[in-house]
Amino acid sequence: MRFIFKTDYAQDIRLAKHGGHVFWYSLLVLCLLAAPWLIDEYWLAQLTFVLIYGIVGLGLMLLAGFTGLFSIGHAAFLGVGAYTQAVLTNIGLPFPIALALSALLSAAVGLVVGLPALRVKGIYLGIATLSFGFIVEEVFARWEKVTGGNAGIHIKAPDLFGLKVDTADGFYFLCLALAVLATLSILNLLRSPTGRAFVAIRDSEISAQSMGIQLAYYKTLSFALSAALAGIGGALYAHKLQFISPDQFNIVQSIDLLLMIVVGGLGSVHGAFLGAIFLIVMPQLISLSKDFLPETIGQAPGLQSVVYGLVLIAFVLFEPLGLYGRWLKVRTYLQIFPFYRRGMFKRQKSFQKSDRLK
Repeated sequence: MRFIFKTDYAQDIRLAKHGGHVFWYSLLVLCLLAAPWLIDEYWLAQLTFVLIYGIVGLGLMLLAGFTGLFSIGHAAFLGVGAYTQAVLTNIGLPFPIALALSALLSAAVGLVVGLPALRVKGIYLGIATLSFGFIVEEVFARWEKVTGGNAGIHIKAPDLFGLKVDTADGFYFLCLALAVLATLSILNLLRSPTGRAFVAIRDSEISAQSMGIQLAYYKTLSFALSAALAGIGGALYAHKLQFISPDQFNIVQSIDLLLMIVVGGLGSVHGAFLGAIFLIVMPQLISLSKDFLPETIGQAPGLQSVVYGLVLIAFVLFEPLGLYGRWLKVRTYLQIFPFYRRGMFKRQKSFQKSDRLK
């Protein structure tokens, strides 16, 4: 098992804790860069969707996993970014400018939605965000002059100041660059005073407030940053599909996003991408398994929803830390074998007595 003897604060907040991190993450980046030549076009498209959902998952992870504020209407921010990108791109704005404006507009909407978080939390905050999601979906459907209504709207290929990105490989590299940039930004944010304030609010609002943390400021900031990342993901999502309509940003999409970070592992950056892999791969596995199931089950229209529900229940009951938590246990088991104890990862109470008495 690896032990790191820390002697200063800079060592504690360093991105790469040891040489193993540098080696494995460098190898991962090299594999991702070589992906267009290693896999076929179909799986490259699926990997592109993983990167897009990973960016959205980072935003939702920042909100739910690190600040403790749950949103059941996050697909609305995805839709705001997608429609803003479509409208601005179709009128001729270059991709970087349209992307920045999509992120800013989504962040502004996130600020408005974040206002209820100042007075409500838990299930009440979830209901507020759910209501917002219904409102935004209805706006997309009714504002036909801008969004095209239920007929949808087409979007042009990204234009990087005259350079058209109209190939699958080019768009994949664009998504990869933005995903790496978003990941590094979140990692640096979490080791800053702002990120530590988010975590303090998640663990105990009373304790955070007693330490001088302004709850109103940091809660709305978390909503804004989360919405901005969702807007960026929505913009890339629109370019990838080349056509968007209001039904793509409904409550089912919001639940899928929430399922993504729960299965991936709440409170971990890795969990956002592990959850995105789950969200993309699971439908493929369900389709492949239909041939081996009885016809009454394999052809049932709600099979995917049933499987998703069972998987979510299984993770909540048996692996609340998600896929990343399971990987941590496997890694620890391999490192300290044969001295591993079954109760080593016994679930602990994370709340304080002051929260329990409220």
